[in-house]
Amino acid sequence: MIPGAHAPRCRSATGEVSLDNNRNIMSTQQTSTIPAGYMQDPQGRLIPEAMVEDIDKLRDQTVREIVAELKELQALTQAKKRKTFDAVQAFCEISAEKYEITWGGNKGNVSLRSFDGQYKVERAIQDCIVFDERLQVAKNLISECIDEWIAEGVRPELAAIAQDAFQVDKEGRVSVAKVLSLRRFNFPDPRWQRAMHVIAECIMVTGSRSYIRVYERVGATNKYVPIVLDWSAI
Repeated sequence: MIPGAHAPRCRSATGEVSLDNNRNIMSTQQTSTIPAGYMQDPQGRLIPEAMVEDIDKLRDQTVREIVAELKELQALTQAKKRKTFDAVQAFCEISAEKYEITWGGNKGNVSLRSFDGQYKVERAIQDCIVFDERLQVAKNLISECIDEWIAEGVRPELAAIAQDAFQVDKEGRVSVAKVLSLRRFNFPDPRWQRAMHVIAECIMVTGSRSYIRVYERVGATNKYVPIVLDWSAI
């Protein structure tokens, strides 16, 4: 333990335990295969603890203590998330029962406010959209249009917009929003029209994601600020 610091403690099913116990619980697989008195290095080699520097042991203990606490916090957050979604859905069903209507599943955006308007809870459902291989066909058609337009000296600004729309991220995926934004341009060129038609046809909805956002009103204003759980924003 770091000199001068108190060992943090956490709860388990059997009561309060130290992080040293959590460390053993967290690394059950590791301790079951590593003989007592040894530590395993990144290459999988067993190193006698007597040969490991004290600072390396302290670093290992510090990291494992942090990981153990955050894994516990992660599990708690996951449980709270499920509970929050269930609470919103349960309220929606109760509200619908008043009118003898079945709510009909977990889909649908919902906004709930406290009686005094101080707090707001929103459930948002967002479709997961991807494009199939035909997006390349649309890209080729758009490139033909742009190359010809640039050669003719017309619509040069559209080249940058189209190129940006088809830029890929680190995972090789294009921005769905940017590609779909091209459809707001209604050029009469048949190739452009075909490209927009292809984009519309190659859209695939692979699923949906649900989000819960919680807001608090600022004073007596109508402005709401989110209650965030992002560490970098706290």
